[in-house]
Order: sequence, then C-alpha cells, then structure tokens
Amino acid sequence: MEAKLKRELGTVMLKSTGHSAGGCISEGQSYDTDSGTVFVKKNHKSEAKLMFDGEMASLEAILKTETVKVPKPVKVIELDTGGCVFVMEHLDMTGLNKYSKHLGEQLADMHLHNKRLLEKFNKEQQTVGKGAGQSELAAVEKFGFNVPTCCGYIPQENEWQDDWVMFYSQQRLQYQLNMVEKSYGDREARELWAKLQLKIPQFFTDLEIVPALLHGDLWSGNVAQCAEGPVIFDPASYYGHSESELSISGMFGALNSSFYSAYHEKIPQAPGFAKRTKLYQLFHYLNHWNHFGGGYRGSSISTMKNLLK
Repeated sequence: MEAKLKRELGTVMLKSTGHSAGGCISEGQSYDTDSGTVFVKKNHKSEAKLMFDGEMASLEAILKTETVKVPKPVKVIELDTGGCVFVMEHLDMTGLNKYSKHLGEQLADMHLHNKRLLEKFNKEQQTVGKGAGQSELAAVEKFGFNVPTCCGYIPQENEWQDDWVMFYSQQRLQYQLNMVEKSYGDREARELWAKLQLKIPQFFTDLEIVPALLHGDLWSGNVAQCAEGPVIFDPASYYGHSESELSISGMFGALNSSFYSAYHEKIPQAPGFAKRTKLYQLFHYLNHWNHFGGGYRGSSISTMKNLLK
C-alpha cells in the first residue's frame, strides 16, 4: 500500500507519524510526506470507493461554503489488494470543548449558506445589466446531492427531489425500512410504517423548507477542535432540512448546550420542532439497526409508536 501511496501522491517521503485513529467503519493513519502531513483512511469493503467518493464530495461541498473547518480532501485511491484509501489533510484535533459556541454559529451559517445564495440569485435576476447572475456558487433548489453518500457504510439515495417530505419519507425512511424488511421481515415495523407514512405530512404543516447543505452524521464522535477553532469530519452530506442535522446529536452524546443556544440564535426553532426531531431520529435508529443488528429494533419501534400518538 505504501508504494502505491507514494506514486499516487508524488512523494518520496512517506513516514508514519504514529498517529492512528479508527471507528467502527474504517481505520486511519497519519503520514509525513514531501508536502506535509496527511491522514489516510483505509477500508477493505467492496463499497469502500463509493463511500470515500461520497465523503470527498461532501468535504468539498462544505469547504466551498467557507463556514466551518473540515479536513481538506486530497485523493481517493483504489488499492491493488482490494478496498480503497482516502487521503486528506491531517489536523491536530482534540475533543470539542471551548469552541462549542463557535461550532453552533458556524453550523448555522453552513445551513443558511444555500438560502443566502438563493436570495442573492433572485435579487440578481431582478437586476438589469452588470452583476446579474454572477454568484460564484450555484444555488440549489432541490433536495438531494450530486453523488451517493454513505451514513456508515450504507449508501444514501440522493436523487434530487422537489419535495422534502417526499424525499425524506421515500429516500431515507422507506429505503431503510426496505432493508429491515429484507433482513428481518419484521411485521410490527411494517405495520407501524404503513400508518406512519400517511401521517408524516402533518408534521410539516405551514413550514417552508429551503434546502440546506448538511453534514449528515453530526454526532459527538464527528466533531472536534484544533488550534483555530471547531472542526467537523466524516460527513455524509446532502441538501435537506436543516432541523434534521441536530437529531443524531441528541441520541449519542449530546453536544454542549452553548452549541445549541448559538445555533438557534441564528436559526430559531419552528413550531413542531420536537416532534420532527423524533421523526429525524427514526432514520438514525433504523440505520443503526441495519448496521449493527437487532439491538436497535426497540428504539426504532418505540419511536414509530410515539410518532403515531
């Protein structure tokens, strides 16, 4: 692997720094190279390239917003022995602590970025002459993403949709429940979903949703800080409802209260926020059920029952 890395990165020096990291999906290692230190994620699953291509596209999209720091992506490289590596900038990170408030502000700015682009675009459309249509980034008017992205190792269906409720119901919840059905044939889940999918539009009454660029998997394990401020990493991005971003952080290690306060200063909670949070958590419980097995069945079933009350 190291010989291939040298060739692909055009470096003579490739020396392990001794810094390694890993989660339940991939393992990682930092290397010193001729042009600086890089972090290399490695995965031997057959879907590794799809997963890393999606992560690279996600990091590139977040970088372009110039709102919150992410590691700069370098290259996805297929290994001769099978699997894939993803090379990115190495950042000296520690646990998020003093920059929680900053992360809340910056994440809100990231979520508002596309809305501001749309407003700018609409204003330029009404301007005659120089300056019209000159936005440096294209505004996005639909929900989805230009490539598949993976939350864990399961690909997300990111085909563009005009309607958020339809997108979330079909391409997030239905997709996961189809996998549950295929693996477990769970009758109770099937019956609850038949009722719940009819009720979902009620949670969005009188709500205007503008597509927002999301990290997609923002829990405490995917946030940190470096000397300059907060960092987010391991994204599974797409354009969706900004509220859905906050759901997983309440399930697995909630972030500091100053994070939420700063975020909601810029994006206040809309009526029905708490109920929709449960609806958005359902995706993550189902996704964990499909990744890690029946230990997450109870949470998935009880969430559906609570949403039907």
